[in-house]
Amino acid sequence: MLRAITRFAFDTGVRRRPGGRLGGGIKVFAALTAVWTVYAAAFSTEDVLSLTITFLALMLVLTFLMIGHGPHADAERVDWFDWPLSALSAACGIYFLTQADTIAQRITLLDPLSTFDVFFASLVILLTIEAMRRTVGPGLTLIVIGFIVYNLFGDRLSGPLTHGEITVPHFLDIMVFTTDGLFGVPLRVAATYAFLFVLFGTALAKTGGGDFFFNLAASLTGRAQGGPAKIAVISSGLYGTISGSPTSDVVTTGAVTIPMMRRLGYSGAFAGAVEVAASTGGSLLPPVMGAAAFIMAEYTGIAYVDIALAGLIPALLYYVPIYFQVHLRAKRIGLSGLAESQVPTLLATLRDGGLFIVPLVVITWALLEGYTPTYAAVYGTAAVIVVSSLKRATRLTPRAVLDILAESSLRMVAVAGACAAAGLVIGGITMTGLASKFSHLVFLISGADLFLSLLVAAGLTILLGLGMPTPSAFILAAVLIAPVMADLGISPMAGHMFLLYFAVMSALTPPVAVAAYAASAIADENPLTIAANAVKIAIAAFLVPFSFVYNEALLLNGTTFEIAFATINVAISMIVVGMAVEGYLRKPISALPRIVLLAAGILFLFVEPWYFAVGLALTAVGVAPQWMGEARTESG
Repeated sequence: MLRAITRFAFDTGVRRRPGGRLGGGIKVFAALTAVWTVYAAAFSTEDVLSLTITFLALMLVLTFLMIGHGPHADAERVDWFDWPLSALSAACGIYFLTQADTIAQRITLLDPLSTFDVFFASLVILLTIEAMRRTVGPGLTLIVIGFIVYNLFGDRLSGPLTHGEITVPHFLDIMVFTTDGLFGVPLRVAATYAFLFVLFGTALAKTGGGDFFFNLAASLTGRAQGGPAKIAVISSGLYGTISGSPTSDVVTTGAVTIPMMRRLGYSGAFAGAVEVAASTGGSLLPPVMGAAAFIMAEYTGIAYVDIALAGLIPALLYYVPIYFQVHLRAKRIGLSGLAESQVPTLLATLRDGGLFIVPLVVITWALLEGYTPTYAAVYGTAAVIVVSSLKRATRLTPRAVLDILAESSLRMVAVAGACAAAGLVIGGITMTGLASKFSHLVFLISGADLFLSLLVAAGLTILLGLGMPTPSAFILAAVLIAPVMADLGISPMAGHMFLLYFAVMSALTPPVAVAAYAASAIADENPLTIAANAVKIAIAAFLVPFSFVYNEALLLNGTTFEIAFATINVAISMIVVGMAVEGYLRKPISALPRIVLLAAGILFLFVEPWYFAVGLALTAVGVAPQWMGEARTESG
């Protein structure tokens, strides 16, 4: 029953693969869309509104050409009714572009909308909603429609949720003819930072960078106990930081790592969970992180490089319990590493592909030098092209360049749909003042207690993000819950980073764990079982954010000693919690010591000397039974 409901809510349209002249024509159109987007984002002097309008129109055209009306639509040809939808999308783009100067000069809610304004504004919203349904499923679409209904009819409610009357022209004026709605921050980020980093990741993968990161992980950990799972942890994290999408990362690297783990003895559920947890964490790992981090920079006004630097230690701590639990599981079931013949040598790996580290170094350098993320992505992509040209095997041909450009545009279709949907929600929240009412609700539940408020904020962020792409989940949380964080006295960096973590975790949290559903087909396991295991493995993501809210030294806000002490505390916490969750060290850990270890791990999170001392004592108590039997044997 749950699976059927989930399928209904999150089934998307089939992704078409038309062949022949039609397929070639669409590929060229997608590639030209990528070329225009790169030019517009990095070099154009046109106003932002015009560029965002054009980007949405192009994405809508691609959506109706490449995404079917449902999961069972024809994957080979474009349905007859999708051609007029594509034409109408192009017409909307042309109309709004021709009216760009008028839109920029008009006074919102004072200058009346013309009949054509109302028609094309209504049309672009309807087309966006249909594109959203095809790309991210009916679930998010119903949420957006619910917000629109609330905007138009919420004045008829009684109680705290009521608001002033909003007429249809008022609604269209804010939603379409300002940058507070459809063409707001989310879509603007999709048209700039996000698109360029997707282009960078696609180019890096197509030229062999993905293979290099996998071989690098294999050469470092392939021989170790549980080597295949450790390869998955490292390679998925490295690939995830350039892809920015947990689901696409699972499909890409999981196609190799999950079967490998299963062949060596891991269960399908555990193998899928490791891949899901490791891939999801890639969206938190600098230097690239994911689209949500760029949106965070836009919303907070904090420089992206500062966000990336602040996120480094928490992201590395995220992987500590994942790697440790993989090691303990391998010990528990007696797994070995890969055969020597299957492990590439580190020297050969670096010789064949070490230059692929250069683009990541270039991006990091550009961000540290103060360049915008847009230019950092451009420089990184240029570095990929230069590096790939140094060897015949990786040199880009004209056809490969066309494929990279086209694939980048097509990968952005779903992101654009999600960001446009988020813009509609944000515009509605702004018009109705719902954010302040939401803050009142959170405080009503938590009584303004910091810890309880954080628990409620975490739960609501995960709830808002169920089944949604990470950018949409974060945007909703930033608009609705971030004011609560500010009222609690939490800094913008810590508060928004807290929300970012839980928005990302919605990709693996049951009952709607989209990354787990992607892994289930490869692992041949129940997606909810994979999701439940992934939550255990990714336990750090649910604990570390609480720690850095209470102690911002983890976000590099403090002295060197404070940062080091906080990092050591939380690293120990993650190891101890990993033992408690896995229930194994040298031998199985019984229930009571596991509870003691879990309590000790939580105490380390508070980063205080007294808690540290008590945590060490409890850890000693928890692990003592692991050696007691041997001690008695030796004394006897």
